Amino acid sequence: MEIERIQLQKHGDSRGMLVSLEQNRNVPFEIRRVYYIFANTPDVHRGQHAHRHLTQLAVPVRGSVTLLLDDGTGPATVVLDDPTQGLLLGSMVWRELYDFSDDCVLMVLADQFYDPADYITDYAQFLREVHGVRYVEGLAL
Repeated sequence: MEIERIQLQKHGDSRGMLVSLEQNRNVPFEIRRVYYIFANTPDVHRGQHAHRHLTQLAVPVRGSVTLLLDDGTGPATVVLDDPTQGLLLGSMVWRELYDFSDDCVLMVLADQFYDPADYITDYAQFLREVHGVRYVEGLAL
């Protein structure tokens, strides 16, 4: 599965801590988009999609969240709860986010601008594509 935990270097003293994110250094791509998810209700499930081309780095700035990840060979569960660790998610990885703590703020950095055509929101379609069924302009061939 194209996922990897990335340890982020923290700097600090008695005044507090700092983590910096720099493209092509500790973020292994050019950053084109940043967004964050917060104020989720306890029973919410987010994501539930895969990306055909997008690579992302998810960092739990505060709190915790559980990710169910699948590259078509079976699921894996990852808990993000450390603001000094990011999770690199490559393309063609189905993701579902749930079990958000009340204080969770999840920041996501992406290597592409938002493109609705890059999303696969149907799990059966994701499985077809990840197992080699070609996709062209909204049609599976």
